[in-house]
Amino acid sequence: MTDIHEQLCALLDKEGAVYRVLEHEAEGRTELITAIRGNKIEQAIKSMVVQVRMSKKENLYCLVNVPGDCRVDFDAIKAHFNAASIGMAPREKAEALTGCVIGSIPPFSFNEKLGVLADPMIRENEEVVFNAGSLERSIFMKMDDYFRIANPQEVKIALRG
Repeated sequence: MTDIHEQLCALLDKEGAVYRVLEHEAEGRTELITAIRGNKIEQAIKSMVVQVRMSKKENLYCLVNVPGDCRVDFDAIKAHFNAASIGMAPREKAEALTGCVIGSIPPFSFNEKLGVLADPMIRENEEVVFNAGSLERSIFMKMDDYFRIANPQEVKIALRG
């Protein structure tokens, strides 16, 4: 399996993104890594894999991205897809789809079976930051470059507070 961090940096370079990599101690929890990196929590992009159950036999998987100070609104995702139910994807499935351990998943998908959703509140920051396929590396990049390159479907899926 190709290293996701290397794949991500190659994609950002190819697309002419303005970004920088920060190496740090291993941490995947948003509140703790934010303190280590020294960024505002709302600048962080929290990424997780959800399982969208369309029927008993059909599941979709989505990489959902919300600002670091928000929770995922599962009801909004359910309504968006008109799904039967929504839940967190099992750890093994999330790691298989992303090629990353939980806590290091970047807000980009390198798997055609994993769609990407992003809440528009991410646009409130000129620069965003996220763990970059590694618990020891983060990427700071221009928000505009994130949306241009990741090309997520923008859906209101975040709850603040």
